[in-house]
Amino acid sequence: MTGQNFTGPTFTGPTFTGNNVILVLGGARSGKSRYAEQLALSRPPPRLYVATAAAHDAEMVERIREHKQRRGPAWTTLEAPLELAEVLRRHGPGPNGTLLVDCLTLWLANLMEAGRDIDAATKELVDTCGLGPNRSGTSGSDGGTVIFVANEVGLGIVPNNALARAFRDHAGRLNQAMAARADRVVFIAAGLALPLKGPPIGLEIS
Repeated sequence: MTGQNFTGPTFTGPTFTGNNVILVLGGARSGKSRYAEQLALSRPPPRLYVATAAAHDAEMVERIREHKQRRGPAWTTLEAPLELAEVLRRHGPGPNGTLLVDCLTLWLANLMEAGRDIDAATKELVDTCGLGPNRSGTSGSDGGTVIFVANEVGLGIVPNNALARAFRDHAGRLNQAMAARADRVVFIAAGLALPLKGPPIGLEIS
C-alpha cells in the first residue's frame, strides 16, 4: 500500500456514491480529523459534525476551539458525549448528505467514566448505523455517508494499570467492530493515508 499525502487535496474521480460508511483511524496528532473533514468537504452539503468531546479541562477546551476554528461555517454541529446512537437515529446524514463523528475514542472514554455497558453501546451504535452490506439504518436508506474517526491506541507499550488496560482493550474491540462493518477503512500515520479496506479514495495533491 502507498501512503497518500492529503495536505491541500484535490479529489478526483469517484469519491462517495452514497450508502457509504468510512472509518478513519490514526494516532494522536496524526492528521486523522483533518483527513476526515476533507473527505466530508469533497461532498456537497449538508454536512453534520457530531462532536463527542466533553470540555472537562482547559486543554480539552482549547482542542475543541481549535477544531471548531478549522471547520469554519460549512458545518452544522451537534454534541453527543454519551448518546451517540440516539443522535444518529434523529439526525442521519439525509439524502446525499454527510455526517462526521469525531471521535469514537472520546465517546468510549465518556462511556467508561459514566459506568455504561460498553459492549451494549457498541452493538447499539453498529445496529443504529445499519453498517455493512445488509444495512437498514442511518446510512443505508437515504444515500448519505457516515464518517467515523477513532484513535488507534494499541500500538504502544502495555499500560501499567488496570483502568488504562481496560480502555485500550475496549478501544481495540470497538475499532474492530466498526472496521468489520464499514465499507472503507483508512489509517492515518504522520499525515499519510493508508487504505486498509475498500477501494482507495481518488486523491491528487494540488
